[in-house]
Amino acid sequence: MREIPFIQKNSYSSLPFRIEVTNPHAERKFSQQISYALQSNPAPEIVCICIGTDRSTGDSLGPLVGTLLSRVNSPLQIYGTLDDPVHAVNLSATIEQIHRQHPQACILAIDACLGKVKSVGWIQVGLGPLRPGAGVNKNLPEIGQIYITGIVNVAGFMEYFVLQNTRLSMVMKMAEVISSSILEASYDLQNPSRTTIES
Repeated sequence: MREIPFIQKNSYSSLPFRIEVTNPHAERKFSQQISYALQSNPAPEIVCICIGTDRSTGDSLGPLVGTLLSRVNSPLQIYGTLDDPVHAVNLSATIEQIHRQHPQACILAIDACLGKVKSVGWIQVGLGPLRPGAGVNKNLPEIGQIYITGIVNVAGFMEYFVLQNTRLSMVMKMAEVISSSILEASYDLQNPSRTTIES
């Protein structure tokens, strides 16, 4: 297990950070902010826990991200894919497994969420734990030092129905941008000389 180098924090970071997934610079700007978040949590390894289920279009964001990440040769430890999802039923057991097998890891927690109409289609990253299930009134354990969420639809009414009737194309676009940004940020940690964070 290789120690991930610590890179000097950059004053241009603006966590929590959010950007519309259709922004042509979304991947570059999002990866820069993930890099900053990882620099703030130096650790010997990075674990990505991608929460959700493929049984609901809106809630499939996490497993889609995990699947895309797992297809690339990288040092990331991935929990939660389309074939092996992490959801409400097995979340607690998975968290225990992560803490047992990766006690010193920096944990990135990825999940879909609901929000205001004007926020749908935005992705966000911030420091602190993810609280999965809050948007659908579930009391689930929090996890992670860094959270990444995608606002897939509107909150406030019939949340489960709303998640089922979310456009797959938007969720897939979010998953592609998030997974590419995470990979880019992890590569930046492996090669500190290439890391630049812009405003």
